[in-house]
Amino acid sequence: MTIRLLPDSLLGRTALVLVAALVGALAAAVLTFADQRSEALAALGGRNAAERVASIVNLLETTQADARRATLRSMDTPGFRAGWSVNPVVPDEGENRGLAAAVARHLGHHLSDHEIRVSTRPPPEPPPEFGPRGHGHGMGGFGFVHGPALRISVRLGDGSWLNVISPLDGDETMWQPRFLALLLTSLIAVTLAALWAVGRAARPFATFAAAAERLGMDVTAPPVPEKGPREIRAAAHAFNVMQGRVRRFVEDRTQMLAAISHDLRTPLTRMRLRAEFVEDDEERAKMLADLEEMEHMIAATLAFARDDAAREERRAVDMATLVQGLAEDMGVAYDGPDSLVLPARPLALKRLVANLLDNARKYGGSATASLTERDDGVALTIDDNGPGIPEAEFERVFAPFVRLEASRNRETGGTGLGLSVARAAARAHGGDITLCNRAEGGLRVQLVLPRPRG
Repeated sequence: MTIRLLPDSLLGRTALVLVAALVGALAAAVLTFADQRSEALAALGGRNAAERVASIVNLLETTQADARRATLRSMDTPGFRAGWSVNPVVPDEGENRGLAAAVARHLGHHLSDHEIRVSTRPPPEPPPEFGPRGHGHGMGGFGFVHGPALRISVRLGDGSWLNVISPLDGDETMWQPRFLALLLTSLIAVTLAALWAVGRAARPFATFAAAAERLGMDVTAPPVPEKGPREIRAAAHAFNVMQGRVRRFVEDRTQMLAAISHDLRTPLTRMRLRAEFVEDDEERAKMLADLEEMEHMIAATLAFARDDAAREERRAVDMATLVQGLAEDMGVAYDGPDSLVLPARPLALKRLVANLLDNARKYGGSATASLTERDDGVALTIDDNGPGIPEAEFERVFAPFVRLEASRNRETGGTGLGLSVARAAARAHGGDITLCNRAEGGLRVQLVLPRPRG
């Protein structure tokens, strides 16, 4: 069993490509936004910390040494810890790039005469005067903080240091339920809009398929509407031009055959009149029989070429009653429902079934007609008890004027148009006829007619 990974329809494949591209673009946009948001929040936090540090430095420079710790203690917040010490929390020269460099530059605009050190890297170990890790006691009440944080050290005028730690991991994540719900809703809305747009764009292809199928059954079918985008209008126009040419070709062929038939009837009539004057009764009978056969062949050929039944309007036909009635008239056994209504062309359907039953009766001796209803239409199976047909001849017998029976007698060989007319009528209804030899002997002919769409 083959697993299909891609949808089978153009609509499904186009929609899959659009949705995949949409999801990919949306994912890239969200990841980019999240990264830019994180950088923007970090920059904003660094700028606010720099502004606050500058204010604190200016305040401490004018505050007595014994009051500095109390002043800094009042400024502590969970996201901002400030302490006063003889040692800096940033032991080296700080960092010269990224957020730390930006904060150092901003501080430099306000504190140009102070030594400034900024880093986002934690020191390997806290200085002894900072107290134990994670506690708030120590020199100046400044607890040591581990983890991602902005660390700032500014040398005051008396040589001591203002140390500030502002954690960087306290920002609220963007992946909140409200944001995710909005993101999912937007994705679903855009996907539905894309499916609707793709469906409208693919609709003309279904129209073309239906028009082509309709043309195969009826050359007089109405033209395809020439509307939509430029390419669709051009394709519809080309299809309508082709349909017009096919219709004119069929009409010209029919008119030509009608003219030939009319021209042949005149000499045949003269020959029939002359044959009446033949004194030999046996010769006269043979000549009249030949003339009658020629007239019959001409009439059958013209009927086949003209195919008037194919121009009928479809209407509800009880196929079960039709098959049962014809089977009784021809002495063929019937097996099937008492009623089975199908939209069809009555004359074409009657000629079709009659030809098949007549062939089975002539060449099979006895036959059985079985009618069954299927999900997509109906199937008529005709089994005869004749010699069957070589498998190599299954398709050839449907060609006009082909007679496998060697006799030229009309009662047995016919004109060779019966199966040709039958298949033409079947295909005009959108169905077909197939042949096969039965294992127990005889030929099986199966006619399948679909129910019209819509």
